[in-house]
Amino acid sequence: MIRFNNDYNHTAHEKVLQAVMDTGTGSYGGYGEDEWCRKASDYIKNLVSCPEAAVYFLPGATQANFIVCAAALRPIESVICADSGHIFGHEAGSVENTGHKLIALPQREGKITAEQIAEEAAAYYDHGEKEYLTVPRMVYISFSTEWGTIYSKKEMQDISAVCRKYGMYLFVDGARMGYGLGAAENDMTLQDFAGLTDVFYIGGTKCGAMFGEALIVVNRDLQKGFRSYMKQNGAVLAKGWLLGLQFYTLLQEDLYFEITRQADVLAVHIREAFQAKGIPLYVESPTNQQFVLLTDDQMKQLEKNYIFEYMMKTPDGRNCVRFCTGWNTTREEADRLICDIAAL
Repeated sequence: MIRFNNDYNHTAHEKVLQAVMDTGTGSYGGYGEDEWCRKASDYIKNLVSCPEAAVYFLPGATQANFIVCAAALRPIESVICADSGHIFGHEAGSVENTGHKLIALPQREGKITAEQIAEEAAAYYDHGEKEYLTVPRMVYISFSTEWGTIYSKKEMQDISAVCRKYGMYLFVDGARMGYGLGAAENDMTLQDFAGLTDVFYIGGTKCGAMFGEALIVVNRDLQKGFRSYMKQNGAVLAKGWLLGLQFYTLLQEDLYFEITRQADVLAVHIREAFQAKGIPLYVESPTNQQFVLLTDDQMKQLEKNYIFEYMMKTPDGRNCVRFCTGWNTTREEADRLICDIAAL
């Protein structure tokens, strides 16, 4: 069985594993106060062209998401997000557990617009009886989104402008940042994210690391006491150098970007095979996640050799499923799937 159900089903890229082996006899400071975290942090700040940013390494994306919200917001403040956003539908109420309401807006292909955000913000800042409402103080979006789509630079600029107008933080979930940046139609850069957002992260767990996310806090106000929030919520590893080492290794010679870009290329080939067979797409995705509509028979046929993710039943009786390539997906695995699609 070949797995196409997620992009974190292998341990880590071989260079990451080798780096861990090579440093296995070394002795390092604990809790992220070590040479590897410093090297990775300096490298990332240079990469995003933001020397005043603070870089924090967290074990996972859910921790990054709820700790950012907890650190940034007062109890009466809330987060605007898409109703498909990971914090809304996949994290067991972790943000709500920190005491903050989520205001979920209807998404289209995983995205929300600057106009939607402005309308929601205006309902509080320009109208109404404020003491009865939570304060929309943060906007959370994903890049790439939960439906594999990406925001254009123009869309990001427009959303950033709305956030600046109303004094809201802009937070980008970058768990699949590599796949978003690697998409052929992408026009965003890491430097753009540093210039348009208050905080974002470069995902490692789904992009070649064993685990971990590199959080870049651009807004200096959000940097104050951030490590204390991490510690309070169990997100400071004693062996923190393992996080810094992984990111330093992945970012060398653009390895991170090469392996995620290749996953996008293979996913697009798979998408084209479905289209050639007349199998419709649920969403037009340029990244490593592809969503297609299969009949019951087609799904059963592919389930013989592949593991993929069932999403939902559509009104016309077809099955929306996700095929997800990853940094580890080989051309041979993709070609085998493409042949079996053609044989349906």
